[in-house]
Amino acid sequence: MESITSSDSFESHKRITVFRNGCTDSGKVIAVPESFPELLSTVALKMNIIVSHLYNSQGGIIEDLSTIRDNDILFVSGEESDDETHVHQPESCTASENLLDESRSGDQSASGPLHSEWITLNVGGKIFTTTQGTLTRFDGDSMLARMFSNDKGVGWSSRVDESGAYLIDRSPLYFEPILNYLRHGKLILDKNVNPEGVLEEAKFFGITSLIETLEEIIDREQQPDDNTPITRRDLVLRLLSTPTNQELRCQGMNFTGANLSKLDLRFINFKYAILRSANLSGANLSFCNFERADLGKAVVDSANLLGVKMLCANLEGTSMRGCYFEDPAGSRANMEGALMKNVDLEGSHMAGVNLRVATLKNANLQNCDLRGAVLAGADLENCDLTGCDLQEANLRGANLKGATFELMLHPLHMAQAVR
Repeated sequence: MESITSSDSFESHKRITVFRNGCTDSGKVIAVPESFPELLSTVALKMNIIVSHLYNSQGGIIEDLSTIRDNDILFVSGEESDDETHVHQPESCTASENLLDESRSGDQSASGPLHSEWITLNVGGKIFTTTQGTLTRFDGDSMLARMFSNDKGVGWSSRVDESGAYLIDRSPLYFEPILNYLRHGKLILDKNVNPEGVLEEAKFFGITSLIETLEEIIDREQQPDDNTPITRRDLVLRLLSTPTNQELRCQGMNFTGANLSKLDLRFINFKYAILRSANLSGANLSFCNFERADLGKAVVDSANLLGVKMLCANLEGTSMRGCYFEDPAGSRANMEGALMKNVDLEGSHMAGVNLRVATLKNANLQNCDLRGAVLAGADLENCDLTGCDLQEANLRGANLKGATFELMLHPLHMAQAVR
């Protein structure tokens, strides 16, 4: 019975195979003792090395016996013992064959062979584990490359914490994307990482290839997106910064959905601008240029539109109730060729407005003042002109199919509608 118990106890011990870091032969099979310090002493004795760290095959540091499984393969790093009986390091452990297993580590370099000695860094209190080859891979003149150009870390051997990790007083948040870049050559930034912070770290460590990439990213972010609508605040700031004797050009700009109500916007150039669903109610738009601008479904109620230019503008579905187009001094609004299907112009003062060949199909023109307006060739199909004043208006060649002419202030003469 005693022999069986002894055998069972022997079989219950874990066994590990230990190799020198960077080697795949001349390993030692070691029975795992009862404590971690004993394990380090046993490894040091067997491998004839002053042990600094034990690693698993993925490069993780072993610090507890509970993390070791039976038949695990571990790797030890440290300095050669001064004992003259130490075993000579085989050629397979030379710098020309540094990776334990490329498929295991995943680190490959197009610029030359790597050093696979595992290195632990303490960056601002956060621990990072990587290889010497990773830190020296890109930009050989970088600070990281100079710091770890050999096994001891040039100039940094004394700057270590209690666990032996090299101390670097920098931000770990911004250092992590730099380390990942050195690992696989691609910069990846999480949403919560400011590229300007990473740029400062890249400059500190002297990684020039990464500096150029980050500067391009920051330049793109600082440039406004051409598709982003301009807000009321943006336009007000432009107004305040523009001298009164200069024209404010907003040509082709995007004001989709912007609230520009009750602003003094006289003489502004909105040519080709996008103002879909914008709120321009009560605004002073006198002498503005909206040529070929898109004001579809915008709200322009009670706006001042003296001398406005809206040639070929899109006003489909726009609300323009109670607008003022009439200029006592004689300047006439020009809306020639404008697309104004379903526009609501009820109660607007439009005397003398040029609406030649404009499309006003299904428009609401009730109670509009259209004295002397030019509607020649306009499409007025199904328009409601109830209560309008069309005295001396030019309707020659206009499409009046289905149009409603009730309660007219002045009777419509045939000569107004016939060529």
